[in-house]
Order: sequence, then C-alpha cells, then structure tokens
Amino acid sequence: MNTQSQTRTALRPGEGRLAILAALVCHGFWGLSFMASRVALDTAPVLVLLSHRFLLAFAVMSLLRLSPRVSCRVRGRAILPLLALGMMEPVIYFFGEQYGILHSNTIFSGVMISVIPIVSTFAAVPFLGERPSAGQIFFSLLSVGGVIGIGLMSSSSGSLDALGVIGLLVAVFSAVAYTLLNRRLSVSFSPFERTYVMMGLGAAVFTLCAAVSLRGDAAAYLRPLGERSYLIPMLFLGVCCSVVSFFLSSYTLTRLPVAQATVFSNLTTAVSVFAGAVFLHEPFTVTGLVCCLLILLGIYGVQRTAGT
Repeated sequence: MNTQSQTRTALRPGEGRLAILAALVCHGFWGLSFMASRVALDTAPVLVLLSHRFLLAFAVMSLLRLSPRVSCRVRGRAILPLLALGMMEPVIYFFGEQYGILHSNTIFSGVMISVIPIVSTFAAVPFLGERPSAGQIFFSLLSVGGVIGIGLMSSSSGSLDALGVIGLLVAVFSAVAYTLLNRRLSVSFSPFERTYVMMGLGAAVFTLCAAVSLRGDAAAYLRPLGERSYLIPMLFLGVCCSVVSFFLSSYTLTRLPVAQATVFSNLTTAVSVFAGAVFLHEPFTVTGLVCCLLILLGIYGVQRTAGT
C-alpha cells in the first residue's frame, strides 16, 4: 500500500483506471456485505457484530502499521478533521442506516440510500469546486433509476414512521459529508491514515455501545466468536468490507472527482441482488436484470463522459 500523503494533481497514465478498479473491488465487497451480515446476525445482535467487525479491522490496521513500508503519522497533526471523518463513516452512517431500515419499508430505504451519489455530486460543486458534466449527471440519474427499480420490485416489508425517515436522512447526509470530507482530506492525509482513524473510532464507539446494550456481560459478548457460522462472515466483514473496502474508498476519492467516485456505490445494490440470487436462492427476474444493467450503464457512462 502506498501510504504517502497524496495531492490532487492531474492523474498520471493508468491512475484513473487503477482508481476505477479500486472502486469496483470496494463496492463489490460492500455488495456482498449484506449477505454476510444477514448470516452473522442470526448469531449476534447488531451492536455486537459491529463491535467485533471494527475491532478486528482496527487490529489488522495496527498490525499493518508496524510494517516499515507503511507510513502512518497522525500525532502532532490537525487530527480533528480526521475524527470528524471517522464519526461520519462508519459511526453516524451505520446508526442512521440501521435504525432507518428498521423503521421504514424496503422501497423507501432503498430509494433514500440510492440518492447518495447524486446528492454528493451536486454538493461537491460549492464545497469542492468540482463541476460534473451534463453527461455525468444524466448517467448518474440513470444508475439511480436502476437502484430505484430494484427497490420497487422488492416486497415492501416494514412500515414507514418518523424515526425511519430521520434515520435514513442521517445516513444520507453523513455519507455525503464523508465523501466531501474524505476528498478534501486527501491532500493532507494518506488513504491508510484516514482508514486507520476511521476503524479506530468505529471500534471504540461500537464496542462501548455493545457493552452498554449487554450490561457488561462479557460472556454474551464473546459467545458468538465460538460459532463457525458467525466467525467466517465476521472475518469477511472485518477484513474485506472494512479494512480493504474503506482503504480503497479513500484511495478512489483521492484519485477521482466525486461524481466519478460516488456513482460506484450503486454497484453495491447490483452485487447484492446477484449474490442473493446465487447464494441464498432469492428470486431474480428479467426486470431485475434490466435494472442491474441500467446501474452498470450509468456507472460506465459517468466514467466515459469524464474521459477516464
């Protein structure tokens, strides 16, 4: 991992493609995370799973930090923006998403999460001075349309209430704030440094919340770790979906403008649909295939109109 602080200069040949590859891997893992979480949550409550996931992620990052090839210097620097980044993702976003989905139906939650890329794209204009082309806006909306189509296909389980709306709004705005702040901090902190602080904050906050929810019952906290059916998905969530994916997300936001980077988040939905059909034998229709193709076409169009 190249952990030297990056500056946002013109991309060298191949860097744009490498950033796109990083985004594909990142959101591919996040697409599989829904299936892994579903399996793990059969054994452990949400807060316990989040605690285990981010403690593991922080431990892996700490081990990587010991390598002489990894540079991670956060002491003595303006760390407050990094702490704000870590609060936006994973802390505030995960709380907003979890409670939002719990207190809303699948259609509304899917539509709300799908607008994150387009909101981020427009927010980048005043905050970062990045102006997307008309083609990028069109293809972003096309990709969002594919996600909404998949949401409309789903059985609308759950009821919508004020807490669900508030939770999902919190998730959307924290994700947008994460994107803008991560992009801005890319001139001062490396992807590794940003990811390291994010994993540390996630581990601290979710472990504290898990301890409170279990009333300090250490046996209940450790019990899921003895179950193989829990351990494997938790390892996948901790290493692939946290360490690797958040690092690649930060790397992508270092190299690509917000419009190009955020549209890949809709790939998460397409991957989760395919994973559910292949591994969990969930129904997959021709309409679902068309919606997934719209998502992919939108992602391709955003990159193509950017000239990458």
